[in-house]
Amino acid sequence: MGGGVQSKNSSSCCPVNSMAAECTLTQCGNHGNLFTDDASNPYAEYNIFSDPFAAYQVFHSGVPLTLVPLDATNTIPINKKFFETFEKNQRTYEAQYVFLSLKMARDTWFDDAFYGNYFMWDSFAAGVAVSIMRNSGKNNGENDFAEMEYMNITVVTSNKPYGKSNGSNPFFDKRKTSKFNLTLGGVHSGHVQMGLRDPFCITKIGKGKCKDGYTQEISGPDSVRVLVATRAKPNINIKSELDREFYVDFLEVLNRPQATGRFNFSSQFPYYKEELFKPDLSKIRHGKPVVFDMDMSAGDFLSLFYLLKVPVEKIDLKAIIVSPNGWANAATIDVVYDLLHMMGRDDILVGLGDMIALNQSDPIFPIVGDCKYITAIPQGCGGFIDSDTLYGFARDLPRSPRRYTTHNSMAHGAPRDTDRPELRQPLATEVWQNLTKSDNGVTKITVLTNGPLTNLAKIISSDKKSSSLIKEVYIVGGHITSEKSDNGNTFTVPSNPYAEFNTFLDPLAAKTVLESAKTPEARFVERLLARLQTLHQNHKRYTHMDMFLGEILGAVFLGGDHASLKPKLRVEHIKVIAEGDESKDGQILIDKLRGKQINVLEGVDSRGCYESFASRLDEKKQSAVIGSFEEQRKKWNTPPS
Repeated sequence: MGGGVQSKNSSSCCPVNSMAAECTLTQCGNHGNLFTDDASNPYAEYNIFSDPFAAYQVFHSGVPLTLVPLDATNTIPINKKFFETFEKNQRTYEAQYVFLSLKMARDTWFDDAFYGNYFMWDSFAAGVAVSIMRNSGKNNGENDFAEMEYMNITVVTSNKPYGKSNGSNPFFDKRKTSKFNLTLGGVHSGHVQMGLRDPFCITKIGKGKCKDGYTQEISGPDSVRVLVATRAKPNINIKSELDREFYVDFLEVLNRPQATGRFNFSSQFPYYKEELFKPDLSKIRHGKPVVFDMDMSAGDFLSLFYLLKVPVEKIDLKAIIVSPNGWANAATIDVVYDLLHMMGRDDILVGLGDMIALNQSDPIFPIVGDCKYITAIPQGCGGFIDSDTLYGFARDLPRSPRRYTTHNSMAHGAPRDTDRPELRQPLATEVWQNLTKSDNGVTKITVLTNGPLTNLAKIISSDKKSSSLIKEVYIVGGHITSEKSDNGNTFTVPSNPYAEFNTFLDPLAAKTVLESAKTPEARFVERLLARLQTLHQNHKRYTHMDMFLGEILGAVFLGGDHASLKPKLRVEHIKVIAEGDESKDGQILIDKLRGKQINVLEGVDSRGCYESFASRLDEKKQSAVIGSFEEQRKKWNTPPS
């Protein structure tokens, strides 16, 4: 599924009887569906636009291809009649799941035009493919659900004029020989679109001119013969309320009793009980109120365990705000909820921060933007896929009833309330505002940041009172450069050897200290550290694992065990480079004249740090209320006594 050949996007088209002054055309009539980018590229569809050159290689590989483009999917919207029929026909677990997903998409749609603008994109493509496979060798291969025809197509990977270098094309620019031996002056040697607001692509009058990712119908030697679905077939039963043949088949297949799902979560565990664990802290004298700002790397979860073990009389962890523009994706917030549930702290607020670094959001469409800094983090092994799954251990944590959801409410600007608006995921700034309300009795807050400073910067810039409410900030990160030979740890950015991801310790020696661990949280940390150490020792892609352990230092220092740490502090005047130049950004330089005065932790007793961390995790006080998902699973499968 992908592309748009002769398609004309019906989204955002003006109603027939509307006046020109009442309506502004956006995507209407476009071949593509890039609703975030139609001003520069009205031709591409998301799947192909994500990697145009890869699509070109597949199309020109000689393998027989069938394309289900927007031409066809635009003719099979989720209309109201189909939705209502589906709502009445949910006889299997999978049908129930699919309907709930579809209903959530409708309830959170950004306007009232869901039924005209939401289409059966991927599901229709699956139906077309299944029909071709089951009809192979009979009926001339006619498709049950779509009208088909052969077209000559190519995938546009760059824009004319070809062969002229302007710094946009990674296949040719700054290279002695082209990548993949591509021909200079060929179809791949033109301008490659550079971002949503690429000046080359935007015209003064009319729509954008860039065609990167466009599945264009052409003739000549660069074209490929492809079987294309052009439109969805109408229902042959004219008496049916469902006017597309695939609507009927889709509901029939999902509701078949054969090969159906055996259970959902609640039926899998007959004694499942949704419960929250909130300690009674009303009779305890609370310590300093703390907000933990984390980007959900492995080191951050180690730090969170530690903070939850420090007596509430010393540190009162009020809230966690997460930065999804660091070492993990936003969905990893569920792991935070699970860890809090394990430790019996479902009372702690969790806020979701911005996905995009400060000043990197698109000025017109702020939910998208530039990702130039986050690209320094590996996508696969040793990066996102490991952080998002906590190196395979995330599923071992108990399941919290609190999860990220797309539930929303009109009170927070949504066009309508969903079924459970109270489950809406709060934003980081909202958690901060709630925490600092005058009736909460919180006066001065200590902030520990273990990731990018995006959340804290946004809080300070949006809340004028925030500076007076913050007692102090502990920042785990930075690398103060005084000599050129003094390097940081941004191992994926060879042009910038001086910056630091956000930590500054190295060894994984804590494993030896933790081997006698007894509490559930200490055992979990021991297993996670053992896995990090094994990966670090045996695989080249994991040579940077040691830096995550450094992230515990901020929590240990904040925890107040200075006798073990033996910290060495110095006062320094520093400035941070943020000029938009990747070869310099993120560096911290000493500037005695104009720099900001800060306290720099320049040294600790490393063994003391690890011993403090290990002993704190092994304390029985404030230990886990439920040790693992395995323990939870047994509980949910055993009748209550």
